[in-house]
Parts: sequence; structure tokens; C-alpha cells
Amino acid sequence: MKPKHCLALLAASAIGALVPHLAWAEAGDPLADGGIRCAAMMRLKLPDTTILSAAMVPAKPTESTAAGDVPGYRSFCRVVARVRAEPGSDVGVELWLPAQGWNGVFHGNGSGGFGGNFVLGYPGMVEGLRRGFATATTDTGTAPATPLEGEALAGQPRKWRDWGRLSTHVMTVAGKAITKAFYGKAPRKAYYTGCSTGGQMGLIEALYYPGDYDGILVGAPVMNRTWGHAAVLWDYAAANRAPGHLLSDAKLKLLHKTAIASCWRQGRGLAGDPFVSDPLRCTFDPQVLLCNGAASDTCLTEGEVATARAFYAGPTGRDGKPAYFGWLPGSEMPGTFGWSFLQKPINGQPPFGALFQWVFGPDWDWRRFDVDRDMPIVDTRLDPIVNDAMQGSLEAFAARGGKLIVFHGLADTLVPPGQSVAFFDRHAEQMGGVAKLAGIARLFLVPGMMHCGGGTGPVAFNTASGIPQRPPCDDAQHDMFSALIAWREGGEAPARIVATRYSDDDGDVIAMQRPLCPYPARTVYRGTGSTAAADSFRCEVSQQ
Repeated sequence: MKPKHCLALLAASAIGALVPHLAWAEAGDPLADGGIRCAAMMRLKLPDTTILSAAMVPAKPTESTAAGDVPGYRSFCRVVARVRAEPGSDVGVELWLPAQGWNGVFHGNGSGGFGGNFVLGYPGMVEGLRRGFATATTDTGTAPATPLEGEALAGQPRKWRDWGRLSTHVMTVAGKAITKAFYGKAPRKAYYTGCSTGGQMGLIEALYYPGDYDGILVGAPVMNRTWGHAAVLWDYAAANRAPGHLLSDAKLKLLHKTAIASCWRQGRGLAGDPFVSDPLRCTFDPQVLLCNGAASDTCLTEGEVATARAFYAGPTGRDGKPAYFGWLPGSEMPGTFGWSFLQKPINGQPPFGALFQWVFGPDWDWRRFDVDRDMPIVDTRLDPIVNDAMQGSLEAFAARGGKLIVFHGLADTLVPPGQSVAFFDRHAEQMGGVAKLAGIARLFLVPGMMHCGGGTGPVAFNTASGIPQRPPCDDAQHDMFSALIAWREGGEAPARIVATRYSDDDGDVIAMQRPLCPYPARTVYRGTGSTAAADSFRCEVSQQ
């Protein structure tokens, strides 16, 4: 949080609520009573559950770093447990319980990739502690896998099922039971946050376990697991099957710059913006960069054009028809989880390619992969186990007052933004129209944002993401997590969220702010005023 940016936006009486670590410092020693209760957790008996450890962790103050303020946390009891409900199932759960100041909220957090450890849940858990929540995460039941490597899961369909459907519910049931035992009363409310695989986990909760959470905030949710992994494999094969097809960082920067300029000319962005505002409506053919003479960093060879086209098109059958989504113009960035990541091997294999080893065995060779021949086999084996987010209904979640917010970066290159749009369109039809769905669920598409964060757009809008930088204020106008809570507890749906981009790593200077509008509305420039100011834009539902 950057209090100086909030002073003009919030009343002085609210400022104290935004810096609760000051109050923690003034409190008495929180370890005495909390330590006794924490030690007692080792004796807790729950069905199919083993408490491995329970220990107090001292408070930590907020720290200022080059990436902005890193929130501190109050002292808490750290509980680690394992739940083994069925043969082959072994779901790890980690829970942080504030020693003092718990406000009655349980907060679940997601993982990423193949899961396998707790680490990716920690940033959201820190935010939960800051707010006084009992907060939990899970390893998705896939240890000893890691987020980027799932080879260890070959031949273990129960672990695939825990990863694809069951582990989040297990975490939530066990986490709430431990919370009740620690405080002597059950949580009054429950919220969930996560991105990528963590986004999938949140959707599964809303679709199949509607009583678990009152509000769910997810980003870039994986839905069609099998085809999502096929899309990454498709890209890797396009770049690596034949010499001369790999796109260097210099070529990616050229492609990115040209795509953005092309979308500006089509009215899908504002000149001067380093991102495309509306890439879903922009068309771009990398053929315009084809070299007329010798190859150089100012043009693309025929092989490089073919690779770029494959990335934009997504997996395509022999009939030339797209079988899945591709990446959008403006997503061509190098770097972590950008187009360069999609071209590079992990331990000699395509990124996230282990899923295909589950089906075809450890000797599977990505070079022989054929979309038309192999994907029916993959879906027959795995679709009923890992693709539940493609099915189900939000009606029960809606009936009990649940609220769902989904965000997705339009420059994402690991989970296609078109999949989130299709999800909302599908559930709007199920529920009787966009207006009815909007009463319980909202989708915010973020221009220039990569996978779960980062990129060239206004990407600071979610305190629970754990990805620098934080929004300038923690209020419901600037922070999606606070907006979710306000919607569920106060009844006011978020009509827009102001997203921020800083001009420096410290987060001291705001370069621009843009409103994120709930789909199908788009952010439209009013025609006057600074393009760096959120008030110069409105939300508009286009008939195009």
C-alpha cells in the first residue's frame, strides 16, 4: 500500500484501518495465549487428517523495497497437515492463524502449474494475515511434483483428480475445522483468491462446492486443461521442430511493436500506449514483416512468420480450422511466461508437457505430436479427470449469495483470454442472460497484462496477487480483493476497478490509471483529458 497516494482519496479516519500493522505493534505480547492454543493443535483429531506441525511465527513489520512496500504480518500459528481420504490421495494443507485480531474470516488460496508445494500460496496468505483472516493453501495433492514439472505424477490418476478437482475442497474443509478448533468458533465468512491453476481451483469451488466460499476472486483461470497444455505444446513445436523458426528476443520486440501499431490504426488502442486496449477485436498478420532481402532484426524470415502465425492461431487441425484459442496481438513479449518462455525447454521437454507423459508414457516424443490423432486420446483419458471447470453451473453458488470476480490479462500467453470470455458467455446463457449473471459474477479484462501480472499495461489492482506492485489504495475502487468483499458484504457490485501503472520500481510515481470495465463493457476514451487519468475514460457496451 502507498498511503501517500490515498490521502486525497480517503478520509483521515479510514487511514488507520489501512495500516493495521501499527495497531499490532501497540498490542500486548500475542504469543502467550496464542502459543498455548497453537501447541494444542498437535493434539487435534480430524477425520483422515494428520497434523504434522503447529508452531508460532513472530510478527513482521512492513518493509520498503525497490518493488514497493512489502506488507508485514501479525504473529500467527502455522499449522501443516496432510489429508489422506482415499488410497493414492495425500493432500497437503498449510494454515496461518492470527494469534490476535482474527475477524472471523477464512481465506483460501490457490497454487499454480502442477502444484506440489505451498509456496505459490504464500503471497496471498500474507495479504490474508494483514486483513486479520485465517488463511490457508494446499499443495493440490501432487507432491513431489513442482509447479513446472509434473513427470512424477505419471501413472497416478488419483493425484490428477486431486489436482483437477478435489484438493481445494479438502483444504477448505480441513482448514475451516482447524480454524474452528483454534478459535472456538466457526468462520462467519469465507473468501478465496488464486490465479492460473489457482484460478481453476476457485472456479471448481464455485461450480461444485458452492457452500465453501462466500466470495471468489480468480485470475487467468485454467479451464480446459488438456487443450491448454496442447496450446503450449503447439507453440513449442512451431518454434523448435525445424531450424530457422525460433523467434529471438529481438524479433519478438519487433513483432510486439508492429502488432501494437497495427491495432492503433484499427482503433483498438490509443496511440502512445505500450499495449493494445482491445486485442480481441484486432487483426494482425505477421506477414507484413516478411524480409524482402537478407534476414535481419528489422524483419521476419518465412520460418519466423510461420511460427508467429501458429502462436496467434493456436492449435489447428489438418483441415485448417482452429481447434482452440491462440494468443492475442500485443502478447508477443519476451521474458518470464512470455513468447520466449513458450519456445524454451524445461529439462529437455516442452513447458508443461508432462501431462502428455501421463497419457503416452515416459517415452513420449513431442516431435511426433499430432493434434488430430493425439488429442482425442488425451481427452478420452484426462477430460473426465481434469476438465471439470468446463462443465457445471453457477446457479447454486448464486442461490446462496456467492460472488465471483474473474480477471484476465489480454497479453496472457499461458492461459488464453478468449477462454474466460467463453466461460462468461456460456454461463450467461445458462442463467438467462448477461444481466442475471452480472448479479453474481464479473469478468475484468486487463490490457497489456501478462499471465497473472506483469506486462506493459496498468497491472496493479489486486492486493492478493503477490505480484509487485500493489495498488495505491486498498479500497474497493482500486483493489479487486476489497471490491469482492464489499460486494459480498455490502451488496455493491464493482462497476469498474481503477488499475494503476507506476513509472518506477518503487511505486512512488503513478504513470497512468485506467478503469477496468466488467465484460462485455469496454474502456472507452472520452476524447478529452489526459490518457493517464482514469476519469478520462468511461465504460461502454459496444454493439460492434
